[in-house]
Amino acid sequence: MPTIQVPDQIPLKLEDGFERITRELKLPGGFTRAVLDEAAWVAKVPRLDAEDLTHIPFVTIDPIGSMDLDQAVHLERLRAGYRVWYAIADVGAFVRPGGVIDAEARARGETVYLPAGKVPLHPPVLSEGAASLLPGALRPAVVWRVDLDSDGRPVGADVQRALVRSRERYDYDYVQAVHDTGTADGVLELLAEIGELRLALERERGGVTLPTPDQEVVRDDGGYRLEFRLPLPAEAWNAQISLLTGMAAATMMLDAEIGLLRVLPRPQPGDLAKVRRVAQALDVPWPEGAGYGAVVHGLDPKAGRHAAFLHESKVLLRGAGHVAFDGAPPRHAEHAAVAAPYAHVTAPLRRLADRYATEVCLAVAAGEPVPATVRAALPLLPDLMNASGRRAGAVERACVDLVEAFLLRDRIGQAFEAVVIDVDERRGGGQVQLVDPAVIARCDGALPLGKQVTVRLTQADPSTREVRFTLAT
Repeated sequence: MPTIQVPDQIPLKLEDGFERITRELKLPGGFTRAVLDEAAWVAKVPRLDAEDLTHIPFVTIDPIGSMDLDQAVHLERLRAGYRVWYAIADVGAFVRPGGVIDAEARARGETVYLPAGKVPLHPPVLSEGAASLLPGALRPAVVWRVDLDSDGRPVGADVQRALVRSRERYDYDYVQAVHDTGTADGVLELLAEIGELRLALERERGGVTLPTPDQEVVRDDGGYRLEFRLPLPAEAWNAQISLLTGMAAATMMLDAEIGLLRVLPRPQPGDLAKVRRVAQALDVPWPEGAGYGAVVHGLDPKAGRHAAFLHESKVLLRGAGHVAFDGAPPRHAEHAAVAAPYAHVTAPLRRLADRYATEVCLAVAAGEPVPATVRAALPLLPDLMNASGRRAGAVERACVDLVEAFLLRDRIGQAFEAVVIDVDERRGGGQVQLVDPAVIARCDGALPLGKQVTVRLTQADPSTREVRFTLAT
């Protein structure tokens, strides 16, 4: 494999650059023997005092190759609506508050993904084995039942511990393919039907799902490449089931006046005014009285003006975090992008907060007191999760920056076609988005926002992970 140069001039493979990032950002290493030993033991003796729901034909829908399967779904059509069954991996059946696995999970906060692997929240014997909702395996789960009316609005929700057995493991490409070919039936047919209803309700209440492509580092024939990937509709439908569950959990906790919410403040008036000015400058329609969510719905991220607007308007969705409460609910309890109160409860294999919020909901639904160990942990979780979220985001950005610089390192002086997605009015220059390779980087010059331009590469340094262009004359 080609090598890169770091400041001390030691030649390294690209994977070693990822390893350098893990050291710089102080990611935890392997699990201690004490954690591994406890995980091996609890994997054999989970808590199984739960109702038997193995007759429900749950299926999982995840990216290809995933082993840490947090969620399994089953959908039913009722006489006047729908019933959503959502089984979540019951990490609490294995991990006891105060144990060494719990302490290690608090230090990690969440699973961190890198192109060459991941730094998991829990030992793989649990996250990819005994606790994962793998097909055909008997598993303890936390099962949500949410009933919807014919428009997809919730009319009732409950949650309980149960034993489940997933029937099939699907991936998003397969789910999308059977829908596109008209061969989807059963739960996959209902997933699209309910998902579209929920997306329509999201727009109605002012929620936001940005139609922006993800910039991803992808393994490719022993190496890596970058690509812009738009989420499939099937991913959006599946995400709506998770959002529905998180909203039900938030409502349950707010009613009980104890819990842990995922919140996002409403945009500041100044930021909203700026984004409106950007929309006007780029000729992006913003009808009178329409909310931001309605404006971005239907925009084409491949069109230069729309790509620039979507990038500039991300300022309206910054500042998400967790808030815990035990007593009066928080003054600001809403997640602005969801446009409703919302909680993380559907990914406990990968996020610490989900296990604790789930334990609150289980106690509330059963009419029991929230366990003292859970209650004591709640005020600690916002800082833990906010810190781990910042670290995971920094790792992702650093890895993308490294691959960008690595792929372009031998192309200094070459010209590329790009779209201007950001203009820095204070310092000059801005950011451009290339189509091939899939790079977003700083560019010098008098940049016309939203326009296609030709830029010339002036810097691509894998040692500093910096890439820079200048506007070609």
